[in-house]
Amino acid sequence: MSLVLYDYLPSGNGYKCRLVLKALGMPYELKEMNIVAGASRTPEYLAINPNGKIPLLMVPGRGPIAESHAIIAYLAEGSALIPSDPYERALMWQWMCFEQYQLEPGIGTVRFWLKSLKKLPADFGERYTERFQRGADALAVLERELKGRNWLVGDKVTLADIALFAYTHVADEAGYRLADHPAISAWIAGFKALPWYAPITEA
Repeated sequence: MSLVLYDYLPSGNGYKCRLVLKALGMPYELKEMNIVAGASRTPEYLAINPNGKIPLLMVPGRGPIAESHAIIAYLAEGSALIPSDPYERALMWQWMCFEQYQLEPGIGTVRFWLKSLKKLPADFGERYTERFQRGADALAVLERELKGRNWLVGDKVTLADIALFAYTHVADEAGYRLADHPAISAWIAGFKALPWYAPITEA
């Protein structure tokens, strides 16, 4: 039996998991979930993930793991995607926390509203303004920290890069201008040159 990933292809959170699986050459079965149509709220799915969210990884012989960062940490255990040096490993987690609490609630939320729900900024009023600014602030931090660097931690790609790449590279779909961020744009180009890179729309 192989790993089973429950995912919604446009989701940056699910994309993180697919990228790690591809980076490590792990076979898996994809179960696509149309969360906009309520697929993650069915009794069957709630029985394995009471939180009703994607992604979810089903591990043969063990059970389910929810939350994207928990999933990718499990998958990458013992690999080069997690630094062996304690300080660099802490920096990796620092960036992954930044992604979850700053970047994703801004860029990820706005993109979901506009792209998946097909809504307009005016439909969300001040909430849109607050979320959009949150994403803009996150991009400013990322731009500053990536200047003169190829990767976020050390001299090679880690889970930190995968976690932040997922939503950052599609920030244009949320109304941001990546062209105004040359360091981020160079980092994105470097990431896309990795041999295991695959676009977000690819299962």
